[in-house]
Amino acid sequence: MATFLFRLGRLAFRRRRAVVLLWIVVLAVVGLGAAQVSGSSNDTFTIPGSQSQKALDLLEREFPQASADGATARVVFEVPSGQQLTSADHKAEVESLVAELKKAPQVASVADPYTSRLVSQDGMVAYAQVTYKVAQADVSDKARKALHEIAEKGDKAGLTVSMGGNAVNEKAENGATELIGLLVAAVALVITFGSLAAAGLPLLTAIFGVALAMLSISIATGLWNLSSSAPTLALMLGLAVAVDYALFIVSRYRSELQEGHEPEEAAGRALGTAGSAVVFAGLTVLIALAGLSIIGIRMLTDIGLSAAFSVAMAVVITLTLLPALLGFAGKRITAKKLKTRRFRARERGEGEGEAMGVRWARFVTRNPVKMLAVSMVGLLALAIPALSLETAMPDDSSKPPGSTQRIAYDTISKGFGAGYNGPLTVVVDARGSDDAKTAAQDAVTLLGKLDDVASVGPATFNHGGDVAVIRAVPKSSPDSQETVDLVADIRDQDAALQKDTGAALLVTGTTALNIDVSAKLSDSLVPYLAVVVGLALVLLLLVFRSLLVPLKAAMGFLLSLFATLGVVVAVFQWGWLADVFGVDQTSPIVSLLPIFLVGVVFGLAMDYEVFLVTRMREAYVHGAEPTEAVVSGFRHSARVVTAAAVIMISVFGGFLLNDQALIRSIGLGLATAVLFDAFVVRMTLVPAVMTLLGRRAWSLPRWLDRRLPDVDVEGEKLQRMLEKSAPADAAPAGPDGPADDDREPVGPGITGS
Repeated sequence: MATFLFRLGRLAFRRRRAVVLLWIVVLAVVGLGAAQVSGSSNDTFTIPGSQSQKALDLLEREFPQASADGATARVVFEVPSGQQLTSADHKAEVESLVAELKKAPQVASVADPYTSRLVSQDGMVAYAQVTYKVAQADVSDKARKALHEIAEKGDKAGLTVSMGGNAVNEKAENGATELIGLLVAAVALVITFGSLAAAGLPLLTAIFGVALAMLSISIATGLWNLSSSAPTLALMLGLAVAVDYALFIVSRYRSELQEGHEPEEAAGRALGTAGSAVVFAGLTVLIALAGLSIIGIRMLTDIGLSAAFSVAMAVVITLTLLPALLGFAGKRITAKKLKTRRFRARERGEGEGEAMGVRWARFVTRNPVKMLAVSMVGLLALAIPALSLETAMPDDSSKPPGSTQRIAYDTISKGFGAGYNGPLTVVVDARGSDDAKTAAQDAVTLLGKLDDVASVGPATFNHGGDVAVIRAVPKSSPDSQETVDLVADIRDQDAALQKDTGAALLVTGTTALNIDVSAKLSDSLVPYLAVVVGLALVLLLLVFRSLLVPLKAAMGFLLSLFATLGVVVAVFQWGWLADVFGVDQTSPIVSLLPIFLVGVVFGLAMDYEVFLVTRMREAYVHGAEPTEAVVSGFRHSARVVTAAAVIMISVFGGFLLNDQALIRSIGLGLATAVLFDAFVVRMTLVPAVMTLLGRRAWSLPRWLDRRLPDVDVEGEKLQRMLEKSAPADAAPAGPDGPADDDREPVGPGITGS
């Protein structure tokens, strides 16, 4: 691995013009493709095998005119206090608007408030339920525009009109989010490197890689209906890891220049050492993200694969475009302070010039037990709120205050009760029954006896008269535990109904689908964690050739994860620091968040583990004592790991400005996870544990050592090869790299510098 990347780095450095031109052409081609081929996003959940999905599929076959899987909207009408929608003037206006809704593009049906008993008891609130012929992803701009125009007409007529449902597609503007992340990243890079050129290269490659990934994802939307959250999260992760990976390569390149190597040689060595860590760090992230596809939920698969593709692009760009750009920068990438005696002393860890990271490492290695205890107690204390974790899928109640969806939700809750925002669709499959009408009536009776049912509508039959649909409205809100229990209670009635009538009882609808998705995610969490962590541990075993180091890495990740979940629960569910994080009301945690955090946080945690511990192993392999190897790892990596963490925290923290609850909670979760993992686990727990383990940290049974392939992440084979070819590599070079780009190879695959 190291020798291959060494050759790749030198090749890209020498052929820098061709490499840069090639990538520009690729970006242009992909950009043209995105301009020609792009599609809409889709936030519809499908969960094959669940009862709600089976019932939905049955409705699509038996009630095609109802468009069971079509997008929906609720148009809510409200009048000022003292007035009523049942008055002649208001009723005429509402009926006129409903008539226009029925003629709007792509509309399949509209439930009239007056004929469907959708007027509140006080007569101040009513709503029309709109069903579209197409799924949410296919609702046209023309159809949405018509919906808004009808609402505006109602407002002009003296009504207060708001709209909810998945057909109302209000997208948050997130331009400031990425800008803030990039600005903080730029400042952190300038402080780290003390050079504008060195700081600019990671940003340039990150922007290039993210642009290429986002354009590619745009093309993918023309072929598949991707989730609307997929591009946002791909951008978030792609930007963060791209800057980090480039940061480590540039830092190693500058270190090699400081050691006296010429630019081309330094680029090859940087890629052969830090590049190996980038590859394996990237692989851990890819495993974690791609592993989300095993859950079996389309939205999560879209998010995982899109983000994984963005990370893959970051790795490829870092290994090819970055060394080419280093060829243009040459030695100008170094800051003047690199030439000062004090800075060189700090880099060697000598005297008063010791870097802060070195001083911290020595402090931890002198007090390993105390630092281990303090860190673990602190993380475990932060994890306590996670014991109260409640999850639910987001609905209109989680929309931003003042948005039309949120106003519609609150208005319906005020006029009818929270349960009317999430009615249940109960299906009676009487194809195996002798008397379908009796079965349906028995189902209505059973539903009416349940405690949390606010109302039950009459049964509506299909043309064949053997499948019926019943509308049941819960008393509780769609995301409440009471509604979850109600769905379970209704499904429990299935056995009794089948025994008495031979008909099956099924529950579906958006609320039931969301409940099934949450249950699926909860059930999948442990198997997913086992698969992802298991695969990554195998990868880390190859990287570090140790049993204890990967286990220690996994345990540190679990501490970071539970502490992060504790913080998220405290903020979004308990309301702690709600004003600081823009949380206007507490609610259960979005069901996707825990399993998404498992995947992403594990990948990012392993990034820091690989970057930090590979330098420790490199020092140990080259003869350093175990404790000194820990200090050496900090001497070379602590500064850039700190900068990388600050950049990631700023990028992820910027997503707290997003209006979507899912994105906002993921932003806080990821920023907190990086904070805990980088500064508590990797900077404190890791050196403490490595000190306590000593040489045992690097032990590996001989039989296993013989069977494992040697990936040479620390570059030991590369070092031996370079030492053999050193006499032939003494050719002079100019200040910006070798003058001759066509030298003959000195050794196998190595060209002289």
